[in-house]
Amino acid sequence: MKVTNRKRVLVTGGAGFLGSHLCEKLLTQGHDVICLDNFYSGTKDNVVHLLSNPHFEMLRHDVTFPLYVEVDEIYNLACPASPVHYQRDPVQTTKTSVHGAINMLGLAKRLKARILQASTSEVYGDPEVHPQPEGYWGHVNPIGIRSCYDEGKRCAETLFFDYWRQHALPIKVVRIFNTYGPRMHPNDGRVVSNFIVQALKGENITIYGDGSQTRSFCYVDDLIEAFVRMMASPEEFTGPVNIGNPSEFSMLQLAETIVRLTGSSSKLIFQPLPSDDPRQRQPNISLAKEKLDWAPQVALEAGLSKTIEYFQSRLQA
Repeated sequence: MKVTNRKRVLVTGGAGFLGSHLCEKLLTQGHDVICLDNFYSGTKDNVVHLLSNPHFEMLRHDVTFPLYVEVDEIYNLACPASPVHYQRDPVQTTKTSVHGAINMLGLAKRLKARILQASTSEVYGDPEVHPQPEGYWGHVNPIGIRSCYDEGKRCAETLFFDYWRQHALPIKVVRIFNTYGPRMHPNDGRVVSNFIVQALKGENITIYGDGSQTRSFCYVDDLIEAFVRMMASPEEFTGPVNIGNPSEFSMLQLAETIVRLTGSSSKLIFQPLPSDDPRQRQPNISLAKEKLDWAPQVALEAGLSKTIEYFQSRLQA
């Protein structure tokens, strides 16, 4: 296949859950992909099937150090995204978000490359506005145990918009809401992987609080499609734009659905709610619909079934 519009694309955090799916998508579109990762939370297992592709390159590197490559586009996904991983070394988490953003923005500035920042719904903190629109500034604890991630990502957004204003750098910022699917880390502490692994092992399913807190779950294929559309959007559209599924589910509903889909005998047990855990999280995706013609297509049960299949194969390996 001859590709006339082949681009050289850098994906930081490319061996992670989202990054590996993005690398796959870009390769299917005919681009040359540099997958950069320091393997703090990512794993080679996520991209080993891509190593034989001549248009794919794996680079072990930490974004807190400068990087010198020649590319046309940069997707900056580097940062541990689960509380288990980002609270293990909170100083490094902040450095990855802030120093990483500075280094990738500097690279983009030198190359005049378009750059996309994978931000997060955590910038809204424990929201007082529901659902959350992009214009909401958030309700964030700056000194809590989750602050390394929340405030690191908020500062990264600041840097992106300052580079856009000061240097006319073409930036794109997406705010990711809860995403799930194959290649999630089985021990990342996030609710979908926790519940599925516990259910498949027949262990008690741990629900924090009374289970009434809500989340909105977007299947990974839908999210990656939004990334690609955002990068290709007109230069004047910088975002930030919410990317997620506006269908809202309580933790109790999620647990009961997973028990049913796995046919598990697991029982539900309740534990105290962790510090700074948001009560509600639901995106307003009106902007994504308007600007990207995007909305999630995969229903929760269909996506959960694919994710359960993945974890079944992992546990049997």
